Amino acid sequence: MHFAQLPQVEAAAVPADGLLLDVREDDEWAAGHVEGALHIPMGQVVARFDELTAAVGEGRRVHVMCRVGGRSAQVTQYLVAQGLDAVNVDGGMLAWDAAGRSVVSGPDGTAEGAFVL
Repeated sequence: MHFAQLPQVEAAAVPADGLLLDVREDDEWAAGHVEGALHIPMGQVVARFDELTAAVGEGRRVHVMCRVGGRSAQVTQYLVAQGLDAVNVDGGMLAWDAAGRSVVSGPDGTAEGAFVL
């Protein structure tokens, strides 16, 4: 049996205006997340698929991330199977933070006190 390579992108290569789907749990999101990212925990992706497709629009790529890349790889695989242009952010939020990309926290989205959980 042959499996196709999972599409991936480095955190530093995600476009600033790219659609980012964060599939981490609520507590992880609250500790720190990418400003403007769409938050749908992995366990809710199927139930909230319409919300995701509305955000995707016509032909927009979805950059999927979690903490280190395991959960997001599974969601990416599902989204690709559904016909969406989806890529896994290699290394997840840990790689995003290590690349010096912005992280915010709390309901007001401030950088103060934000960290990757």
